[in-house]
Amino acid sequence: MTKKTVIIGTVGTGDPHFVAALFLGRILSDAGFKVVNLGCSCSTEEFIKAAIETKADAILMSSLLGYAESDLRGYRDMLVEAGLDGIVSYIGGNLAIGARTPEEAKKNFQELGFTRV
Repeated sequence: MTKKTVIIGTVGTGDPHFVAALFLGRILSDAGFKVVNLGCSCSTEEFIKAAIETKADAILMSSLLGYAESDLRGYRDMLVEAGLDGIVSYIGGNLAIGARTPEEAKKNFQELGFTRV
């Protein structure tokens, strides 16, 4: 059986949320996934390039600083342009600064192109 490939890392300039990515990478690797860890402070373009190069099955992003929504503007369009519009795409962490409910944040990130928030 072929291992599923997942791309993991933190999105956004200066985001140090790499510890969560390390834990997640280890868990996924132990579960039989091929994990490509991009590390911290990655651009959206880096995630998409890695997904194309590795023929990844999923992109898993993490963010801690609360700027993910602005960091990820245009993400859905980039996925479509790269031919990745069907890829599983998850994001987690402290995603947004400001007064909004978790439901509002979830809706916003789904509109940005994420399968699960």
